Amino acid sequence: MDLQTAFVSGDNAVPNAARLLDRATDLLDRARAAGTVVVHLQNDGPPGADDEIGTPGWQLYLPTTPGPREHIIRKPRDDGFDATPLGEILITAGVRSLAICGVMSEMCVHATARTALARGYRIVLPHDAHGTYDIPAVPGVSDPIPAQAVSRVAAWSLGDQPNITTPAAAVTFTP
Repeated sequence: MDLQTAFVSGDNAVPNAARLLDRATDLLDRARAAGTVVVHLQNDGPPGADDEIGTPGWQLYLPTTPGPREHIIRKPRDDGFDATPLGEILITAGVRSLAICGVMSEMCVHATARTALARGYRIVLPHDAHGTYDIPAVPGVSDPIPAQAVSRVAAWSLGDQPNITTPAAAVTFTP
């Protein structure tokens, strides 16, 4: 889960943030109930960024319950595996499949999913549990691109290995 307050609440929330949060909350509740390993990723944004360390936007949006099956990992870059203990946590717990949700589809979600695939994990990317912003038009290059299309392309670009069309409600968890 990669859901920081700056991107899912207030005036600067991604489009359809309420739906994304509803789906992510359901995934989180069901994962906890199943005894599945849960990892919350928290991006350490640079000074002045919406997710700058220590600011309200940097805080994780959903409540966490850190313990042996639930972890909070701060990350310096988009990829949740890059310079973090994520890989070690997953190996130690015997995890073989990941359900990845959060923001931004084409950045953090995509980067983490790509590395997971490269490391041999099966991934599920619930299409209704990750999101991003609209891409503005670039004169002479392209019209604006709606956030939903950006998210779909980010998932599609991962290839045919992840299950990119699964709704969050269809994701199942095992301990």
